[in-house]
Amino acid sequence: MTSIAQLDAHSTPSAVRRAAREGNLTGPTSGLASGYVQVNLVILPESQAAGFLRFCQANPKPCPLLAVSEPGARTCTLLGRDLDIARDVPAYRIYRHGQVSDTRTDVAEDWREDLVTFALGCSFTFEHALITAGLQVRHINEARNVPMYNTSVPLTSAGGFGGKLVVSMRPFIAADAIRAIQITTRYPQVHGSPVHLGNPSLIGISNLSAPDYGDSVSVGENEIPVFWACGVTPQQVLIDSGIEFAITHSPGHMLVTDIPDNSLALF
Repeated sequence: MTSIAQLDAHSTPSAVRRAAREGNLTGPTSGLASGYVQVNLVILPESQAAGFLRFCQANPKPCPLLAVSEPGARTCTLLGRDLDIARDVPAYRIYRHGQVSDTRTDVAEDWREDLVTFALGCSFTFEHALITAGLQVRHINEARNVPMYNTSVPLTSAGGFGGKLVVSMRPFIAADAIRAIQITTRYPQVHGSPVHLGNPSLIGISNLSAPDYGDSVSVGENEIPVFWACGVTPQQVLIDSGIEFAITHSPGHMLVTDIPDNSLALF
């Protein structure tokens, strides 16, 4: 049995997944198992899967597609061994008729044979590269979930899905913001370079201290808020579409894979 006290940046992906499966990890996964890819999950009936695939292809920045399961499969060898999609995430959301109806730590009893899992890249993955470069990632330092915000930036509608972009935010002084842009540009499969920096009102964010998802973090007087496309985007899209049934991870509570993050770096 793996306890939450035993988990940190040096934990293996399988240890993090096992802790979630055993119910000992129910919090955010940022900062855990550094060096390995974390993914967002969108789990849909097969009847909706082709449309959602087209939506991901039309919006690769917020929905960078890494893997798609076979219908009904709770495993995916592309993501890791000894992996149970229905149990290895610390918290899940269940959607019914366009509303979040439940948040659970296990969705095995809700699983259906027609469900298809989409694994989308997550910005938690490149945080290891930022920290290795000597940058401070504020929500990790403050032991909080990353702040995420709805924006006014429109997505490209496709496959019956559409809506507005959701972003995550990390504050940096100017020199570090430039370095963060350089580093994250190397990782397009986990959202890549930022979509905005500076004045949040230009993308429809009125109050940085009141994120729509996650937790607020401190932003210094000389710091610039830097915004990345966020894998919570499709969750808002599911709500806007009024989808009959779907499952996702809860924001900030990711599936940790066995994929080394440096395998996704372009250079």
